[in-house]
Amino acid sequence: MRDLSTTFTRLRFENPFLLASAPPTESDANILRAFDAGWGGVVTKTIGLHPVVNVKGPKTKFLRADNEATRLSMNKRPSTTLVASWNWELISDKTIDWWLPRIESIKKAHPTRILIASIMAGSGNDKELHHWQELTKGVQDAGADGVELNFSCPHMDRIDMGSNVGKDKVLCSVVTMAVKEVARVPVWVKLTPATANIGEEAEATFRGGADAISSSNTFPSLPPIDPESLEFEMNVEGYVSSGGLGGPAILPLSLAKMSEMTRRFPDKAFSGIGGVSTFEHALSYFLLGCGTVQVCTAAMLDHAVGPNVIKMLTNGMSEFMERRGFNSLEDFRGLRRDRVVAHSQIKRPETREYHGGYDEEHEGYARPLVTA
Repeated sequence: MRDLSTTFTRLRFENPFLLASAPPTESDANILRAFDAGWGGVVTKTIGLHPVVNVKGPKTKFLRADNEATRLSMNKRPSTTLVASWNWELISDKTIDWWLPRIESIKKAHPTRILIASIMAGSGNDKELHHWQELTKGVQDAGADGVELNFSCPHMDRIDMGSNVGKDKVLCSVVTMAVKEVARVPVWVKLTPATANIGEEAEATFRGGADAISSSNTFPSLPPIDPESLEFEMNVEGYVSSGGLGGPAILPLSLAKMSEMTRRFPDKAFSGIGGVSTFEHALSYFLLGCGTVQVCTAAMLDHAVGPNVIKMLTNGMSEFMERRGFNSLEDFRGLRRDRVVAHSQIKRPETREYHGGYDEEHEGYARPLVTA
């Protein structure tokens, strides 16, 4: 097998595949299992200072499409294909005091694997900025190799938390600066895709001193409504709130967001997230310029921490490098970044070849109208 190791934000990874901050990384037991399975890195479930109470009932569901029809539903049934995951889970319900000794024990058990602590606080005043600093100092003293600032959670009610920070250029910069004042480890920032121009938030984040940007988190969304009961398929006592859509459905969307940033900042570090199940999916992120890739939904469906997924990823990458004659990730990272251009730069056909959108040779187009 090829050497899959890579250096990203000064950290050496045995391979560039990480479990993303999500339900699979909510406990020390899961994280230890993930490292035993072969993941190069893990990003913890987001850690806060104060207790968090999650919604009653299920927190995650999986959206599937009928193979022979067009029905989309979260209800499990035969002959379907996974389309997406949907969740409305908040950050870890375990506080910093619970996490610190466990971060220490995880690093003692796996000193060569990379553990990134995802953290979140408010951002409306100096007290909240100090909370970011307190979290940073706590996790790095416990042995975390880096921190990932959660500017991306799509279902926080507070206007100064989660994706509401990631939509505000000033807060992106200010919070990152506050963390960098006390950080001795690399600082990654996880940006929300729910913004008009993610390049602007990326610029503000790098201006604040971020070492890398992770994207995308899940996309704001609602579950389907059951046509028989007329209830949302995911609800608590009949009520629902916007949750996050992840999994295969968001791969093209997340690639577009990532491309916006890697083209604008080709010399910066990026960790790609969204829709990765196989190496072929991960390869798209690498070719756009990412140095690592994070996985969630596929791992959740594979014994919670993806032991088979990580084998497919590492085997797939090794075989690809062998076949292409690549010796390291750097040989092909960003290789297709410059192929993404403005729409006006895409060549138009010659006039005689263009039929105004009617072309019987291409799927999805109507046959040309026949006139007498």
